[in-house]
Amino acid sequence: MPGRSPAPCAGLVEKLRPGLQGKIDMADLVFVLGGARSGKSRYAQSYAEQLSEQRIFVATAEPFDDEMADRIARHQADRGAGWMTVEAPIELAEAISTYAAADAALLVDCLTLWLSNVMHTDRDLASETDELCSSLRAATGPVVLVSNEVGLGLVPDTALGRAFRDEQGRLNHKIAAISDRVDFIAAGLPITLKS
Repeated sequence: MPGRSPAPCAGLVEKLRPGLQGKIDMADLVFVLGGARSGKSRYAQSYAEQLSEQRIFVATAEPFDDEMADRIARHQADRGAGWMTVEAPIELAEAISTYAAADAALLVDCLTLWLSNVMHTDRDLASETDELCSSLRAATGPVVLVSNEVGLGLVPDTALGRAFRDEQGRLNHKIAAISDRVDFIAAGLPITLKS
C-alpha cells in the first residue's frame, strides 16, 4: 500500500536475523505459516503492529476447555493494549468484510482453528473457502493471516485426521496463491516463500 515504510517486523526480524532489517517489503495480504509453537503468531503480530497503530485481532479459537481458555488468555496478554478483538470462529469472511479498512491492520489467528470449526458444522467447506478468499481479495486494508502447516508430521491414524490434514493443505494452497507475501516460520525464524 502507498506510503508505507519498507520495514515490517523490523524489531523482531532484527533480533532474529541481524542485518535483515529494511529488506522486507510491505504487503497488503500476508500469510504466515508454521508448525505448533514455531513463533508464527508472534511474528504475525509484530508484522501487523508495523502496519498500523489501529489493530484488529480476529480470533477463531473458542475456549472449549481450561487449556484452551489459558492459551487464549496468554495470547491476549501478549498482544497487550492497542488491539480490538473480534471473535469469528466460523463467520470469518464476514468479519474480514466488516473490519478490513485502509487505516487498520487486521490479524487473523488462525485459519487452522477456523477450518476445524467449519468442518465440525454442516456447512459446505468449498463454498466457505471461496467466500473467505473473496473477502480477502476485496479487503480494503492490510490483512495478516496465520495458519498451521500440518502436513510435515506423521500421517494421522484416523480418517477424520487425514481429511483435516488434506483440507488444511488445500486451504493453505488457496490462501498462499492469493497472498502478496508468504512467510514460513521454523524455530522462530522466518523464511520468505513468496514476496
